[in-house]
Amino acid sequence: MQIHFSDNVEVRDDGQKYALIEIKSGENVIKYGFPIGHAKRDIKIGEKVSPENLASNLAGITDWRYTPYAEPEIEKLSGTFMGYRRKNGDVGIRNDIWIIPTVGCANAAAKKLAELSGAKAYTHPYGCSQLGGDLENTQKILSGLIKHPNAGGVLVLGLGCENNEIHLMKATLGDYDESRIRFLILQECEDEITEGLAILKELKALADTDVRTEVPISSLRIGVKCGGSDGYSGITANPLVGLVADKFFKYNAKILMTEMPEAFGAEQILLERSDSEKSFNAAANMLKGFRQYFIDHGEGVADNPSPGNIAGGISTLEEKSLGCVQKAGKVTLRGALNFGEVPNGNGGLYLVNGPGNDQVAVTNLSASGAHIILFTTGRGTPLCGPVPTLKVSTNTPLYKKKPHWMDFNAGEIINGADKNALADSLFNLCIETAEGKSSLGELNGYDDIAIFKDGVTL
Repeated sequence: MQIHFSDNVEVRDDGQKYALIEIKSGENVIKYGFPIGHAKRDIKIGEKVSPENLASNLAGITDWRYTPYAEPEIEKLSGTFMGYRRKNGDVGIRNDIWIIPTVGCANAAAKKLAELSGAKAYTHPYGCSQLGGDLENTQKILSGLIKHPNAGGVLVLGLGCENNEIHLMKATLGDYDESRIRFLILQECEDEITEGLAILKELKALADTDVRTEVPISSLRIGVKCGGSDGYSGITANPLVGLVADKFFKYNAKILMTEMPEAFGAEQILLERSDSEKSFNAAANMLKGFRQYFIDHGEGVADNPSPGNIAGGISTLEEKSLGCVQKAGKVTLRGALNFGEVPNGNGGLYLVNGPGNDQVAVTNLSASGAHIILFTTGRGTPLCGPVPTLKVSTNTPLYKKKPHWMDFNAGEIINGADKNALADSLFNLCIETAEGKSSLGELNGYDDIAIFKDGVTL
């Protein structure tokens, strides 16, 4: 079918959608070359397309069929940056001292110790009154953070009576550097602040002996995330991050992408790039599992986008997802990671289990070993994770309004800037950040974690 577009459609820069052709009730509405839903009524040429006249097509569980993928040959690149080589062979890009409680009851002590020592405390409300798989998820996420190579040393604080006891955390950790990961049970010491400060002083002394050395770019794990998306997200920032992901892939680095519900409706775009049937099944099962999670809780799988997304110009989850998955570029899918799992295969794309919630997503990416997170946003947010989180603005007005939040402006694409040149600049910013340049979030002291909870609280 040949489609003729009207010559009388006004071009606007408000981030909203307007029909280029007449769309009959029930017909699919196409954006990015894929359906983003169907018309709830007839839509005239030039009419705004929004939730008032557009509905999602998503429902239930979808089955995808594996098709062998012929991975295209790409230019292989090699390069290095200056990072910290850890005892286990992993690489870190920061050398901070972290304090991580096993349980929310230890949060106050963790914050006090951080205030007095200059360490970073990552507090959360969980670790007690949790059971089964819910507790295991908390342990796995905390384990991934405790062993993160960006930390030069970690003090793990336990209370002493919580479900997430120290010996259970040690079992979840497996092998770890006992000189750099230390434990303190608050109920077992007379003065937790004095003893905690003594341990932190020892950890800081060890970290101070570390020096940056030349390490391969292939050792980097780059997390990609979008939050507070708008109508420009899938046009500017997300595809720009996709170009950066493609470039890191040429260096055999790993790209980590979470937000499973924000792939709903666009899953096939990722799955069709699976390097094997094993990778396909792992990723497909994870995606199906998150759809089932919605259904088990009596929610529709299309219960997204958020009010802020809608105000910014996104109308259905398919539209949001088709913009979201562009952050993965054309990188080959290598597999799927559950909570706290770190990829150990070849460079490529790894899906990380978890929801789209910004705090939980940056935590999950960090717990799976992401060194840097590229976080695109059109509405703006100060949120950053425990690893350097570079904010990429989808539009120039946001970049100008929040210069203390936004590390990079992808809005220049709207004005005709060369995408490849911008991708090179953002890639270079990632390398500079890996070598020690502070993100705006780090300069502001913005960092946070939130743990995914799915279970009974006692």
